[in-house]
Amino acid sequence: MIINSLKQARRLYIVRLISRSPARVSILGFAALIAIGTALLMLPAASTSESLGFIDALFTATSAGCVTGLAVVDTGKSFSLFGQIVIMILIQTGGIGIMTLSTLFLMMAGRRLSLSGKMGIKDTFTNSGDVSINSVIKEVFLFTLIIEGIGLVIMNFLFLRDYGGVDAFYYALFHSVSAFCNAGFSLFSDSFLHYKGDWLLNLVLCFLIIFGGIGFVVISELKRHFTEKSQTGNPGWARLSFHSKLAISTTAILLAASTILILITEWNYTLSSLPFFDRFLASFFQAVNTRTAGFNSLPLESMASETLFLIIILMFIGACPGSCGGGIKTTTFASLSVLGISRLMGRKRPKIFNRTIPEASIGKAMSLVMTGMFIVVAATMALLMSELSGLAQASTRGKFLELFFEVTSAFGTAGLSTGITSSLSSTGKLIISMIMFIGRLGPLVIAIAISREKISRVYHAEENIMIG
Repeated sequence: MIINSLKQARRLYIVRLISRSPARVSILGFAALIAIGTALLMLPAASTSESLGFIDALFTATSAGCVTGLAVVDTGKSFSLFGQIVIMILIQTGGIGIMTLSTLFLMMAGRRLSLSGKMGIKDTFTNSGDVSINSVIKEVFLFTLIIEGIGLVIMNFLFLRDYGGVDAFYYALFHSVSAFCNAGFSLFSDSFLHYKGDWLLNLVLCFLIIFGGIGFVVISELKRHFTEKSQTGNPGWARLSFHSKLAISTTAILLAASTILILITEWNYTLSSLPFFDRFLASFFQAVNTRTAGFNSLPLESMASETLFLIIILMFIGACPGSCGGGIKTTTFASLSVLGISRLMGRKRPKIFNRTIPEASIGKAMSLVMTGMFIVVAATMALLMSELSGLAQASTRGKFLELFFEVTSAFGTAGLSTGITSSLSSTGKLIISMIMFIGRLGPLVIAIAISREKISRVYHAEENIMIG
């Protein structure tokens, strides 16, 4: 009796410890999703030839569940229809978020949500506490269905030019889900290199990727405020929240700047064989995909070193909060940029759009960037040791950039690669899998989940130090 009571008390303690933190719920949810996906992808029915080994199955399941897009095997050739459907389900589930799905199932079952569940959903998909959980969940699924449906219908007609009715529909469905969830998985061996001159297909994919990476709260506000505009006559932009304005403007600036820079740096390289206007399309498509999506219409392995370095920076920044993408997020980058500009102009507090960014937000942004940089640097060092141990620098020229690129792509869940993913050692694949997992959940979520709350009642005296 005493032993059973102790076991029950221990289980109850573990359950309370986990459920108390939404971060821990998210981590366990994604871990369970990846474990199920790994088991399914190892089945003989999931492959077209030999069954996938544990490491490769784990890597693929992690990449799909964390909507990254890095692949150790050709998705279209190595996986059967069953395996591809498993990957598509992992992408869709990971993109929307395991917590959102589990919350929906609880609502359908008529159960009451826990306080931690409500906090987790509101923190992820809203920037204020005035939105009900029911409306958030309904909007998330409604927007996903509508946007992916639009992409499915248009791409279905486009793929009918090259494939039969059933194949065209399936290709459209898979790539619509992959694009909106910013996953970057493609059933084509060369991604979208074959379609780099197809304006409508490229723009549809960009539409899906941008909406999947802008964040559900921004999409919700755009719908709500621009609908109100038609009824009241009030301008939609002025009615948007500070968060939405910052997310939209930062996304637009990053897209415009990166498109121009890719156009300039690749004009005489990967863009040289394209017609004049197609060069602009390919640059824009790559700029859209660079920060989180993972498709490519240009061969990355043939790009200039300065372009690859630019892509590394963009992948580290990533998408917007509450979206399907990873990275440190656009609002984090924007907050620190505004802080730097404000300090250069002699202002004590960072201001933009007639609003001041709170010190707490700046502190979180700094912590997130520093944590992200530490993770990328540590993972790059570990990958260098696992892949290039015992080799002199002279014999491995270019490998550092490729491995650094791979790690940043995993952290930002971008899915772009210079082509070295399949040649990584088992240790290297495990390292990248871990970084994809951390990148999808966010480094601060991991830190919060494993830390204990401590309230300090002792404050030490301050003393200045020399900076710079």
